[in-house]
This record gives sequence, C-alpha cells and structure tokens, in this order.
Amino acid sequence: MRAKFDTVDLKRVKTISLARRKSLASSKNLAGIPGSAGAEAFFDSLPKFLKAGDIQALIDSIIAARRKGKPVIIMAGGHVIKVGLNPILIDLMKQGLITGLCLNGAGLIHDSEIAMVGETSEDVAAGIGDGSFGMSAQTAKLFTTATQYASDQGLGLGQSAGIVLDDKANRYRRHSLLATCNRLGLPAMIHIAVDTDIVCQHPQYDAAAAARASHHDFKILAHQISRAEGGGVFINIGSAVILPEVFLKALTVSRNIYGKPHKIITANFDMINHYRPATNVVHRPTMHGGTGYNFVGHHELMIPLLAWGLKARYKRKSKSANKTAKKRS
Repeated sequence: MRAKFDTVDLKRVKTISLARRKSLASSKNLAGIPGSAGAEAFFDSLPKFLKAGDIQALIDSIIAARRKGKPVIIMAGGHVIKVGLNPILIDLMKQGLITGLCLNGAGLIHDSEIAMVGETSEDVAAGIGDGSFGMSAQTAKLFTTATQYASDQGLGLGQSAGIVLDDKANRYRRHSLLATCNRLGLPAMIHIAVDTDIVCQHPQYDAAAAARASHHDFKILAHQISRAEGGGVFINIGSAVILPEVFLKALTVSRNIYGKPHKIITANFDMINHYRPATNVVHRPTMHGGTGYNFVGHHELMIPLLAWGLKARYKRKSKSANKTAKKRS
C-alpha cells in the first residue's frame, strides 16, 4: 500500500501588497545610459548597487576627508607601478587628493628603476635560469645610497629614497612616486621584509640599516593614522601581505597611544580576494566604526576608473562650494 502524505492548502496563503513590501531594488537606483559627456555623466549613470555604489561612496569619502583636512594614504604593492599607474597617482598627489604613500620593498625597487632608466620589471624566469635575476647594479646601488642617507640623516627610508631619486641624474624622475612625494612634501613610507627583495642578494646590502630606516617609516605611518579620526582614508592596492600587516600594527599603536582612530574609511583593490587585505584593511580596522570597501578587478582598469570619477566629482563639488560661498558673501 502506497503511503499518503499531507500537503498544505495554498489557498490559505496570505498575500501582501507590493506597496507595503520592503524591496531592495528600486527604479530610483537603476542604471542610466552612459553618454559621451565624460566622467561626471558616467558616474552619475551608474546604478546605486553593490560595487557601483561602493566606489561612489569611496569617492565621496575621499573628497570629504580632504575637505576636513584628514589624510588619504595610498598603500601600494610593486605591481601597481609595473602596470604603469604612477602618472595617475602622481596627478592625484598634485591635486591634493592623496596626502601620503606607503610602498613595500618591491614598490621602492620598481619606482627607483622607473626614475633611473624609465623601465622596470625583468623576466624573472629567464633570470633565474642563468642566475642573473635581480642582479642589476644600479638598483642595488640606489637602495644602498638611500639606506645610507637615511642612516646619516635620521630619516625614514621613503623620504630618503625620494630625496635621492629627485635628482637630475635620474632622467625619468618625473614619473617617480617617491620623488614626487619629496617635491610636494608628502610623507612617503617604505615597509620592507628582510630577504624578500632583489637588493638583499647584493654584498653591499645592510639589513640592519635598511630595517632601522623602514621602522622609522612605521612610526611615521602610526602618527599619520592618529590624525584620521572622523573620516581619514586608507587604500591598499595590490599588497597581499606586507602592507596589510604593517597597517594593522600601526593602527594598533595609534589606538594604544592616542585612543584613536576608530571612525576611518578603508578600501582594498586587488585582482583576487586575499585573506589579509580583506581582514586587516577592510574588516578589522572598521569593526567599531567607519566603513571598509573591497574591490576586485585589474589595477590597470580599476585605479584609472577611481581617479577619473574622483577628479570629476571633486571638481563639481568644488564649483558648488564656491557658488555657495559667493552667495553667502
């Protein structure tokens, strides 16, 4: 005998009106049709959902931070430099929209090579085969010079490297992030890990001096972070381990000494989801206040997009603020 099971009577279902139901998607947030009028029209046309909404919120947060005199610090891995993004970051520095820079050891190396010869990023596979990988004499000499200057002058590695690179002997220094920071008087901080970079392979490498200069930059970063309460922005681009770890420790030092900041804005841009950037940049620092954003996409697309929207909105808001000020006067 076949079993018989009870069923529900769907006629008993209670319906509700769409007008009363809370909906997550709205016609107010639908995408517009992008025209050819430029960044302002393009970003205004984006839907207000998910990452499209997040990138606009991040743009607004950067502008708000600068209006309030809060820091906007970029933390970038070497890949950011290798894919040609220096001019975009340099332009944002000149516009006053970036107030400080953190690089890892690879970032220092690639930025230095760009400044010296206008080229960087060797063929690692070929170089490993014949033992020539990382053996460029000029790169090692530049690093040693910057390290020694930092030791002699009591400076951090980032500032020292910027001073050394901002020399007319370096033909392409206009493309250097660190040289630009030196010219503009912005804090540049280098955070190294011993034996992870090609300069560590050379006989003149002074691990102790390099570590001291890098640790000086750690203390600069911690102080920069202390100024960020109420909307300072920290953006990690393409560093999967070193800079997220350094940032979390510097944030802890700031909170330990100053009791702040807690209300900050953080963002991570990377080509895949990594544990450390998501955890140490986006989530943990904003657990008790502030907001964190995570964006996945190729740097050579995402960073120009961010800069494009940022400059357009900053220009528009500046015009609006000027008009308001004139009316009040």
